[in-house]
Amino acid sequence: MNRQLLVQICIILLIFSVGVFLRLGTVNVEGTYDFETPFYQDENGIPYMSELDSYYNYRLTENLLDHGYMGDAIINGVQWDLHSYYPPGVPLDYPPLITYLTAFIYKFVNLFADVPLIVVCFWLPAFVAPLAGVVAYLFVGRFTNQYGAVAAGVLAVITSFYFARTVPGWFDTDMFNLIFPLLVVWFLFEAYDNINKSTQKVILFSFLSGFSMFLFALAWNGWQYLFYIIIVFWLIQIIWNIVKGKIVKNHLYGFSVFIVTTLVLVVIFTGFINIIKLTYSPLQLIDLSSGTWSDWPNVYTSVSELGKPSLKDLFSYFADLILGGLFGILWICRIMLNDSLHQKFLDRMNWLSFSFLVLWIIAGFATLTQGVRFIMILIPPLVISTGIMVGIVIEYLSLLKNSKRTDIFRRKPVFIKISSILILLVLLLPGIINVESDVFLAPGIDDDVWAASIWIKNNTANNTVIISTWSNGHVYTAIADRPVSEDGRMGYIETLSVRNYDDLYPFKSKSPSTARDYWICKAFSTDNESLSVGIMRMLSTSGDEGYIKLDTYIKNTTKTVETLNNILGLNRTTSREILINKYNLESEQADEVLKYTHPENPSPMVLVTTDTMIGPGRWTLTFGEWNFQKRQSNNYTYSVGTVDMMDGYLNSTNDVVMNLETGNITWKNEKPYCAVFVDNGTSEKCYIDDSSDFCIFIIDNNQAVIIDRKFENSTFAKLVLEKTNSTVFKPLYANKGAIVWGI
Repeated sequence: MNRQLLVQICIILLIFSVGVFLRLGTVNVEGTYDFETPFYQDENGIPYMSELDSYYNYRLTENLLDHGYMGDAIINGVQWDLHSYYPPGVPLDYPPLITYLTAFIYKFVNLFADVPLIVVCFWLPAFVAPLAGVVAYLFVGRFTNQYGAVAAGVLAVITSFYFARTVPGWFDTDMFNLIFPLLVVWFLFEAYDNINKSTQKVILFSFLSGFSMFLFALAWNGWQYLFYIIIVFWLIQIIWNIVKGKIVKNHLYGFSVFIVTTLVLVVIFTGFINIIKLTYSPLQLIDLSSGTWSDWPNVYTSVSELGKPSLKDLFSYFADLILGGLFGILWICRIMLNDSLHQKFLDRMNWLSFSFLVLWIIAGFATLTQGVRFIMILIPPLVISTGIMVGIVIEYLSLLKNSKRTDIFRRKPVFIKISSILILLVLLLPGIINVESDVFLAPGIDDDVWAASIWIKNNTANNTVIISTWSNGHVYTAIADRPVSEDGRMGYIETLSVRNYDDLYPFKSKSPSTARDYWICKAFSTDNESLSVGIMRMLSTSGDEGYIKLDTYIKNTTKTVETLNNILGLNRTTSREILINKYNLESEQADEVLKYTHPENPSPMVLVTTDTMIGPGRWTLTFGEWNFQKRQSNNYTYSVGTVDMMDGYLNSTNDVVMNLETGNITWKNEKPYCAVFVDNGTSEKCYIDDSSDFCIFIIDNNQAVIIDRKFENSTFAKLVLEKTNSTVFKPLYANKGAIVWGI
């Protein structure tokens, strides 16, 4: 083995090891939660998953191992997930790579030891994600020296945004989102490098790029962004060369091989629906994809990773890459403009590759309008640009050994190596220190939620539907093994209209919608418990059919919602009279609607509430009181703080102050309409100022919740905050942080 190859292998192992061990170290980072406390550990002694989508991927992998495919059933040749968004469930078009890879590793590991699947899922991201650093090292090493390649490799594994989403317990597709884009573009650049040299190599590397794109499609549903960037760029190059009268044979060969390889493999292995989604995905960038359910509150506005990042956010996530990448682009351009510098420093980089790198960065910044999570698209080109820049800096430094003005470097070249290593350390050490000390992700659930899920699994019928807000949905489907009304896949075909959905899956009900979240939130925000129960019975039995059917008659979303809110809390006979006499429906139409809104044989169901619902409670109340005419909600008061008691006073982080001796309590120096003191499931309420518009809930002397007076007696206040005081719902199972309610 030659020395250069040995050095490369050692560097690859170093980069991979840095990525792995830094990630493994996050499990023991001290923070608000003590991972040594069993309350945050599962039965295997590992922390609960930090990203709750992990439990969805875990369930699909479990299905794959159990019966050979990810779905719960195959209906008319299509896999269906009957646990998610029940009823009717959803057709499964989820990227399968994560489940197949995990199943393979699980089988392999269990040849030597008895390791539970969930343990494999927990640790896998820490070992897969660092492969991105290896690919980045090999990629950038084709264009510059070892120092630049090492910089790119290490930056890829320690960039905080990618790092935080690939630690143990974040078992999601993010682990692939640097590996495959880097492979796709690496082979693309190799094709560009041979565009004027070898047709055979252009075809070979275009095929490898297309194959890598196919793997990316198996790994993440957002692969279409990079696909379109490449297609648009290559078409521009072909048209430009035709206009200039240049030969475009190799361009056409490469373009055709790339696109055919990608699309044919995607159709064969994932189905035609992904091609439909591919053709429809550009509309997301111009906000035309949500028209079908535009009247309803958009639950995705409550998802932080789909919010548009500010400039401050970007720099907090990866300031080093933004500055290094943009500066690198400028420096590469400067060198490309000088033929002698180009040959000396970047002889493998041509204008075609450089132009694509620029477009990739620009497009990456453009995708940030779709949310913070699309930072992942921007990281790879910035890693490449930064790595090349570091390589150029080191190359310039090496020129000092030939300079008469820097005698020490000319006489002792070792100083150049030392200086080069110092430059690398200055660039990389802050990032390594940052992720080692600052990246802390709390478990997404705890023993209470887990125990409630296990109770449901052991004490309810298999067709029992779990009603709750969407955040814990994946946990319930995976651990309780029961269908849920909504989870993280609500509105899963959000890029397809109802018509498209029915054309694809005519044997099932209407498409998943963001409308369902409104109804669940309404069941919590109302103080009419009969209405809450009516909503839940409708959703658990017929799903969306009731309001979709009624809307086909009324043809006005606002009126449809008003009508349902007036009848869902009433019995079937009274509701029929209202539909006919007040809303002018024909008898047959009223009966058709009532078949879904007031089912004669409702599905068994349970309602689950947890303490984790308190934090995002503002969204539950906001969406539940949505104004359909204005397409917005009022700015209701809602605030959550942590309580501290000292020197005879109760103080909270959200400005609640209470004199424990006199009982005087205020929020931001204002008296509340009422104050409710909750302690171990019992509550005591006192009314203070009738002119005030808010109430204060002090929960177990740990939390202070400020809530709009409108919601004082809401189902949310009774079941989530007070955990009692309901005349309709009764607790079937309860622990400190979770309650399973029956009717």
